[in-house]
Amino acid sequence: MTTTDVARVPLGPSQLSVHPFALGGNVFGWTADEAQSFAVLDAYAAAGGNFVDTADSYSAWVPGHQGGESETVLGNWLRSRGNRDRIVVATKISRHPQAMGLRAANIRTATEASLRRLGIETIDLLYTHFDDPEVPVAEIIGALDELVKEGKVREIAASNISAERLTESLDFSDREGLAKYVALQPHYNLVSRATYEGELAAVVAEHGLAAVPYYALAAGFLTGKYRVDGPQVDSRRAEGALRHLADPRGPRVLAALDTVAAAQQVEPAAVALAWLIAQPTVTAPIASARTVEQLAPLLAATTLRLTGEELALLDAASA
Repeated sequence: MTTTDVARVPLGPSQLSVHPFALGGNVFGWTADEAQSFAVLDAYAAAGGNFVDTADSYSAWVPGHQGGESETVLGNWLRSRGNRDRIVVATKISRHPQAMGLRAANIRTATEASLRRLGIETIDLLYTHFDDPEVPVAEIIGALDELVKEGKVREIAASNISAERLTESLDFSDREGLAKYVALQPHYNLVSRATYEGELAAVVAEHGLAAVPYYALAAGFLTGKYRVDGPQVDSRRAEGALRHLADPRGPRVLAALDTVAAAQQVEPAAVALAWLIAQPTVTAPIASARTVEQLAPLLAATTLRLTGEELALLDAASA
């Protein structure tokens, strides 16, 4: 993997600079055990990557898991490699089974638990994983601001939030002089555009925030390994990917990806991520890899430059 010369990009208005591909940690301690996770993390860092995304709830959905398994694996890797100062650690709170919601007390409890699992003193980027509309913006931002002032969090961000609540949060921070969201993590990819493009993207652009899309490969669908006439794929994530085949856009997008991938001599996953990177508000898409082999095409997206015609083809197929 030879992407070590890829330039870092500013994370919105923050002081953080990140690799334009963020490595997702949802598989750590789930479909990738600690040894496999370490191998992927090592390969990502060796290729110049420095932006790792996890959450306190990963992987609470697995029978026998409590949540926080991914953070624990990442923390063990940071400690074993002695590279904490070279990695931008992003995690999310509000969905851990023992720390649900965004009440002020819960924000503190969840953040301190994440710090312990990660084995670090400061979280570089802390997201509110899902908005909690019953909690006033003032309470949420006030609690996050306290953590920033205490040095437990460097920058704050939001995910799964409406344009209205995001705007209200940003305006409150400005008015009160408190910590302000620097990034948004939206559900955004070639087969899921409607929830982000429009009002949310407009707010991100207006405030100069960084968009860091999750499900950037649509649960693996945009890798191209799920096809109507293809072989059955034995994967615990296949169900989420296969539903896109029922949407007429799904096969159209795969066909466009195939065309561009063949022309560029890369894999479809690289093209799907490169399309996201080319979008005006996107800073770094997030995708995960269980193996080092799966990581290579994801990193390739950062040096792939799609032509205007290729972007137009992908836009039309996914419209």
